[in-house]
Amino acid sequence: MRMKILIGLLSLTLGFACPAAGPDPPGQLSPASTPSQKAKDAASKAAQEAQRAAKRAADAANAAAEQGKIDAGRISKALAEGIRRAAQKAAEAARRFEEKASESSALALDAGKEAANAAVEEGRKATKATEEALQRAEEAARVVAQSSQEEAERAAQSTREALQIAAEATRKAAQAAREAAAKAFAAAHGTGSAASPSPGK
Repeated sequence: MRMKILIGLLSLTLGFACPAAGPDPPGQLSPASTPSQKAKDAASKAAQEAQRAAKRAADAANAAAEQGKIDAGRISKALAEGIRRAAQKAAEAARRFEEKASESSALALDAGKEAANAAVEEGRKATKATEEALQRAEEAARVVAQSSQEEAERAAQSTREALQIAAEATRKAAQAAREAAAKAFAAAHGTGSAASPSPGK
């Protein structure tokens, strides 16, 4: 009787011990994210955020330039103020893009560092151009309120030209951001080619 009890206890002990070893053989653990992959993913995410910021900046700069074209001809105080507000929005968007591009460059890995730095440089140019356009727009708004129609129109024309330059600079910055994001995406996902990532919202 005692022998049967011992055999039963031994069977239970072995039964508990076997499952404790786990059903998977050694070396079959599920793969965890490595620090290297996390760095790649972070760089890719930052680059895509910069790309989205660049698109918003380009849209704002184009809208400001279009506003200037629409308001060509006889300029009024209200029209000049509309151009000024559009230029201000474009300048703010360009600054935000430059910040995002700098963050992306700081996280970029070797494969995309050059492209990320190029996006930063184009972002600086875009910021400078949009801020110049904003200064012209602010000056035009003052001139319209205080000077003759002829002087006001000259100021408005100067603003329109600056807005066109800003729109072109921001377009180039957006293109550089797209290229940087594509390289970061390719590096993170091991595609080996700079296929454009999903644009995102």
